[in-house]
Amino acid sequence: MSRRHTGFTLIEVMVALVIVSLSLAAVAASMGQMIDTANTMRERTFASWIAQNKIAEFRLAGVIPEVGESSGEVDYANTSWAWSAEVSETGVENLLKVDVTVSYAGVDEPIRQVTGFIGEPVAPGQSNLAWNAGQPDQGQQK
Repeated sequence: MSRRHTGFTLIEVMVALVIVSLSLAAVAASMGQMIDTANTMRERTFASWIAQNKIAEFRLAGVIPEVGESSGEVDYANTSWAWSAEVSETGVENLLKVDVTVSYAGVDEPIRQVTGFIGEPVAPGQSNLAWNAGQPDQGQQK
């Protein structure tokens, strides 16, 4: 009675290891790409928030900004960011366009640019009067 040995040959084991190693390399590359994408989205989001904050600061200053360029730096999320704002006329009286570009401090390549508009400042609560002019009072019954 002869005994048959069953099992894998060395070549079969080597082929299986090559297949597993190629699969793991593909997974690692995919994970690296996902991490890069997440980092890019995070920095674009932060840059967008910084630009929107700068536009809000212009609006809340209570004065119409001068046409021209300004720039500065801000620390946000443990990172130094550079911003530049260009205020330009729109052709509409008392309405200015503001383009804010944000990048890393010391780097010329912009990460995000946000555009906003600034009108002539008015006393708090007065802007609603212009929108509601001519509309019947919502609290009255007819």
